[in-house]
Amino acid sequence: MITGLSRESVAHAPSATSGPFATTALLLVLLLSGCVSSSEVKIDSLSKPQAKNAISYEIKNRNPLVADDSLRYKEAAAMVKTALSGKGMYEAPPNTKPDVVVDLDYGVGPPLTRRETVSEPVYVTIPGQMRTERVQVGTDSLGRPVYQTVTVQEPPRSEFAGFREYVVTVVVYEKYLKLSARENKEQAEGRPSQEVWTVDVTSEGESRDIRKNMPILVAASIDYIGRDSEGQKTIRIKDNSSDIAFIRKGL
Repeated sequence: MITGLSRESVAHAPSATSGPFATTALLLVLLLSGCVSSSEVKIDSLSKPQAKNAISYEIKNRNPLVADDSLRYKEAAAMVKTALSGKGMYEAPPNTKPDVVVDLDYGVGPPLTRRETVSEPVYVTIPGQMRTERVQVGTDSLGRPVYQTVTVQEPPRSEFAGFREYVVTVVVYEKYLKLSARENKEQAEGRPSQEVWTVDVTSEGESRDIRKNMPILVAASIDYIGRDSEGQKTIRIKDNSSDIAFIRKGL
């Protein structure tokens, strides 16, 4: 979309398909695209046929380290509610029996040690070439220029020589989100409620800030709520994805 330009200025603008304008535009696109980071997320979900009939819900906190009335839990629950709304589900009004109870658990696992191979470019310095120049060093008694041949060296330059690889040890943390929807029905004594669907989302990284990572974990779960992933899947989700924006907007 072009803004701030009249119809005439657009018509006479340089072509984006040729000339230096094209090169500049291409470099700008590559630069901007490289600035968008992404996160690798692992997802495992299960679903039963009755999941399609589970429309209303009630959320229960299953994180023993976080109080139900804490701002931290309320923020996480609000994100999950937004994700559920994206699947056509709604929170049951007060004094109304929901179809399912959604258990919410999330947190950070213990530190894990990983050995990673790092690759970095290597540059070498090439001395500048030597050359001779004829330069004026003054004038003679008749005012004629006097020249002298001197040797000068051009500035050194750097050249790409390849990559070098080395192994480093890093400490990472697993951030996790677990959602489990169970039927809200009376069960025989001693028998737990039947699960309708579950979603397990995890992401590893050097940061242990679960609050920063929650929008990513919840956004990744949207497409797998009430769906069978048929095994664990690994996906990448960009920081500027519409799903993450949807989750943050719902807060």
